[in-house]
Amino acid sequence: MEAKAIARYIRIAPRKAQLVVDLVRGKRVDEALAILKFTPKAAAQVVYKLIYSAAANAENNHDLDREKLFVAEIYANQGPTMKRFRPRAMGRATTIRKRTSHIGVVLKEK
Repeated sequence: MEAKAIARYIRIAPRKAQLVVDLVRGKRVDEALAILKFTPKAAAQVVYKLIYSAAANAENNHDLDREKLFVAEIYANQGPTMKRFRPRAMGRATTIRKRTSHIGVVLKEK
């Protein structure tokens, strides 16, 4: 059995989110949550909530034991990019790309 949780359209660049995601891949759930709690990155809070949610899904929906759960799969893919414009010299404009991420996690029992 496995439990999943997905967070879509998160306003953080996927490249930054992947740094945090790589920290917890393959770890036990309690260990992953402890690592994320003390990681000083913006994406750590989002990934923490996501893993916590997946663990709650595992317990409540699939009757899995929280002590045996580990992060089997975790990914941070690119979502849609919002485009904004900033005025520049001589009447020109430059595009600002505000990137979003789709972050997903799959927990399995050992």
